[in-house]
Amino acid sequence: MHGTVEITAPAGSAAAFYASPRGATAIAVLRERMAAFWPDLAGQSVLGLGFAEPYLPLWQNAAYRCLAAVPEKLAPAISRHACLVAEDRLPFPDLSFDRILLVHGVDVADDARRLLREVWRVLKDDGRILVVAPNRIGLWAHVESTPFGQGHPYSPGQLAALLAAGMFRPERRDAALFVPPTNIRAVLRGWPVWEQAGHAVARNLAGVTLTEAVKDAYAALPTGAVVRRQVIAPEPI
Repeated sequence: MHGTVEITAPAGSAAAFYASPRGATAIAVLRERMAAFWPDLAGQSVLGLGFAEPYLPLWQNAAYRCLAAVPEKLAPAISRHACLVAEDRLPFPDLSFDRILLVHGVDVADDARRLLREVWRVLKDDGRILVVAPNRIGLWAHVESTPFGQGHPYSPGQLAALLAAGMFRPERRDAALFVPPTNIRAVLRGWPVWEQAGHAVARNLAGVTLTEAVKDAYAALPTGAVVRRQVIAPEPI
């Protein structure tokens, strides 16, 4: 049984959403998909960035450390377990984390590329990120009463292009939240059926897209550089 996180929930905040039946359903659905990407992070350093706290209990018992960082614009959603950060100046040393989970991160950032540049900096050279973003044509992106409807949605291709521009190499992708963003509890309780059916026949209509990417450590190296070597020619005989 995974743990829970106590979060203050001002009305209209991400925390308020996650304290609701719809939020509980989103947590259950996405934790299941996240666990498929990262089933075991024993001994790893993990950062949850954006509003990732509801999902970090997946790994917090086994991970070496598991931290939550909330950008200033999401400050009403912060709990006593998270630290408040500037999205373009993360307060962590270079190469600090093995895994970084971004939920309500790139989609609500003022500058998604600058955020990813900071993520690239604090991620270890063999590290991986998992980005969860609202799907542009999914229902959840169009319901403003959820945090998935508050920011900039992405198609899977757009998200892959954004990650590539941020010096990450996308490797795996999944889709989730096929259950409608309704308040009807009977519908929400049936989420396993909705997820199974959606994956089988309508993957492009998912509420969110999940993309795992690896840090491209070589992308920061200048291209076209000329390597000069000193060559000593033998004297003619």
